[in-house]
Amino acid sequence: MLIFSNLITSGFHIQFRIYSPNTVDMMKKNNKIDKIRNIGIIAHIDAGKTTVTERILYYTGRSHKIGEVHDGEAVMDWMADEQERGITITSAVTTCQWKGSDIQLIDTPGHVDFTIEVERSLRVLDGAVGVFCAVGGVEPQSETVWRQADKYHVPKMAFINKLDRVGADFFGAVSMIEDRLSANPLILQLPVGSEDNFTGVIDLIEMKQIVWDADTLGATYTTEEISSDYLDDALEYREKLIETVAEADDDIADAYLSEGEISKESLIDAIRKATIRLELVPVLCGSALRNKGVQPLLDAIVRFLPSPLDVPPVKGAHPETGDIIECGAREKAPLAALIFKVSMIEGRRLSYVRLYSGKMKAGESVFNPARNKKEKLSRILKMHANKRERVDVAEAGSIVGVVGLKDSSTGETLCSDNHPVLLENMEFYEPVISVAVEPKTHADQEKLDQVLNKFMAEDPTLTVRTDEDTGQTILSGMGELHLEIIISRMEREFKTTVNVGKPQVVYRETIGAASEGLSVFDKDVAGQQHFGGVTLKFSPLPRGTGNRFRSEITDETIPEIFIPAIEKGVMESLESGPLMGYPVVDVEAVLIGGAFKESLGTELAYTVSASMSCKEALDKGEPFLLDPIMDVEIFVPEAFMGDVIGDLNSRSGKIEAIEAQRGLQVIKAIVPLAQMFGYSTTLRSATQGRGTFTMQFLRFDRA
Repeated sequence: MLIFSNLITSGFHIQFRIYSPNTVDMMKKNNKIDKIRNIGIIAHIDAGKTTVTERILYYTGRSHKIGEVHDGEAVMDWMADEQERGITITSAVTTCQWKGSDIQLIDTPGHVDFTIEVERSLRVLDGAVGVFCAVGGVEPQSETVWRQADKYHVPKMAFINKLDRVGADFFGAVSMIEDRLSANPLILQLPVGSEDNFTGVIDLIEMKQIVWDADTLGATYTTEEISSDYLDDALEYREKLIETVAEADDDIADAYLSEGEISKESLIDAIRKATIRLELVPVLCGSALRNKGVQPLLDAIVRFLPSPLDVPPVKGAHPETGDIIECGAREKAPLAALIFKVSMIEGRRLSYVRLYSGKMKAGESVFNPARNKKEKLSRILKMHANKRERVDVAEAGSIVGVVGLKDSSTGETLCSDNHPVLLENMEFYEPVISVAVEPKTHADQEKLDQVLNKFMAEDPTLTVRTDEDTGQTILSGMGELHLEIIISRMEREFKTTVNVGKPQVVYRETIGAASEGLSVFDKDVAGQQHFGGVTLKFSPLPRGTGNRFRSEITDETIPEIFIPAIEKGVMESLESGPLMGYPVVDVEAVLIGGAFKESLGTELAYTVSASMSCKEALDKGEPFLLDPIMDVEIFVPEAFMGDVIGDLNSRSGKIEAIEAQRGLQVIKAIVPLAQMFGYSTTLRSATQGRGTFTMQFLRFDRA
């Protein structure tokens, strides 16, 4: 059981927390919606998100021991690849309790290749905690995930982590939050000591000093008066805190200007309201690895981040009339839920669902308006990373796993058929890099398609196609690491091995000048004489026009009945060009002459003659290759513009436009696909990881 013991000894307030594995089972469940906190832990890779999450699970009694990332024992990093690499690859969901509130928490990846995991998590969360390294400050992916949270209007807090590291700079990190993220940080804590001497924090709301005992894994800490060495700084930043809050709250402003007393409760209430309005970002600090600062962070999550009742009701549309429908967080309202993730665990399809209103019961049917289809909920599960606990009912505000949905996929809505509603769909990123894969054995060939379909069901940023020209299976994703993980999982989880290589760039061919070709086919085939003569004129057409065929001859030259056979011969010949055998595009073939002999003319003769004439004309027409040209948008901080533009020029890129957008510069360019392989890695290297890009096919053209 969970034991709380409060001792008052020599002015020190000591809290002991003793945990057992059965703590959660003995906790009294609280189903009130206003006590729910749906939060995400977001940050750059290696900022300490998973380490913070592991401490939260330990101090709330959800885990009976602390799992360390560097040991491969973190509860939330349960995949084998995550444990080996020491990084988070897939977002993991868990639920814990703190001081009467249910915290439903999602630990998200920090690597840019898995940014879709952050995107779809933030889509369904009510609040977020941004974890920042006290040495690195606001790192590249921190900017990306912060912008994603802004996109969905998610209230945020900041936790400055790793204050025990050499070079830690708390105020430098806060300054970067203000400058790079255009946020309004509100410092609620000051660090006590730094680097090896970091021992605790000063709470500027309570005006107390909190110091953790290193011998108890941070479970024991003392709350004491602020030491004289830090009192002046504490008073100064307490004054700044009240000034900042006063700018966002009229009641605090009135009390401050009249020099009246500001109670702790009114200050907390004002900070909460301003945080939910996205006007302030509360800033706390600590060192999760050294078990310092996590309990006050939990207090702040409960105090300042919103419940489902504190955020605006999600809006949807009636699938038939298009009328806007508000889905408030009420258990007795019609069901409205969003599938934000699908996982294939142990061969079963597990759908992660956020309930915005109403409730779901195991065994009942739900309606998917996007597919106009009913689905049955065979089981509803409370998730704890890859562990599951069955529940009979899930209510508004909950985040649960659902088993039984066969066709519904990520971004689709679940509702009741008599109150249909279609929630706004989720946006997914287009893949930017591809590899070709081929099975190593016949057994692998049989499993490959099935395995890839499972991965695509899980990951909307992963696409698979078969190149019609080369026969290759092309796997496309968000980056080299993304695809590397997919290949690794194929072997680990499905025992399917493949050879991996770069995909072959499929060019096109065309001609640069008008030309003519003349051919006569006059042969005995299988005892029958065949005769046909064709004269063709070829001309180049504008890019993207396609191929055309027309005839300018009369029936006296060649009977009309043979014209389709001639067109067939031309079009078949254009499938393989004279240079490298790639398809020929953007040419016009005109039939300008020919020869005909009564009783000897056949469709075979005219098809073959047209093909021979076509080959001759293409050879004379100054043929050249056409590259697949990509439309590229690059998002980069202004400081790196010169390097990025220089690199694009070296890749035969053409800059179309440069625009300012949300503190970044957006470079729009067209670049040959052959020059874009490996660009993801090059861009990150050139921009310290802060640049991102999107790419899509534009046209075939001369490079």
